[in-house]
Amino acid sequence: MLSDSSEKTLLALLFASGESVSIKKIAEAMEIDESLALKTADRLKKRLEEENFPLKILRLEDSFQLCTDKSYSRQIGRLLSSRKNSPLSPAALEVLAAVAYNQPVTRAYIEQVRGVDSSKILTSLVDKELLCEAGRLDLPGKPIAYKTTPDFLRIFGLESLKELPLIDEEQKSLKEAGEES
Repeated sequence: MLSDSSEKTLLALLFASGESVSIKKIAEAMEIDESLALKTADRLKKRLEEENFPLKILRLEDSFQLCTDKSYSRQIGRLLSSRKNSPLSPAALEVLAAVAYNQPVTRAYIEQVRGVDSSKILTSLVDKELLCEAGRLDLPGKPIAYKTTPDFLRIFGLESLKELPLIDEEQKSLKEAGEES
């Protein structure tokens, strides 16, 4: 299929990016000038079309993006929806609760609360768009902080995090405060 190493390089860059990449960034990554990067992108786009390849190159103004041919959209949609709609495990619910009640939090905090490694669960919840990165903390190693997303609220039927049920300690404190007055 592809014999030109510059086309292979460009295909690898676009695949790894997962989003549109400006011709300027492509040229910088390939260490070539922009006009040559543009010619390579156009040549790759044409070759994929000629060979009826399931991948396409979209040109978006001064950027290019790798995508799948629209004829595969039904199958891809089923694949992605099945991954997102899989039920949440008790461990995933524990991680969501730890984040929702204490956000933003780091993986280390979650693991301290749960007492077990939570990296795979965090990755899964980010993939399902229930959690997202909230930035990095100004601590050694610059750990990533996580927070819930609007999808989390929507899926759990909440308008805001203020609607989260009180946890036992909070309920006891409120009950004691009510008895004292």
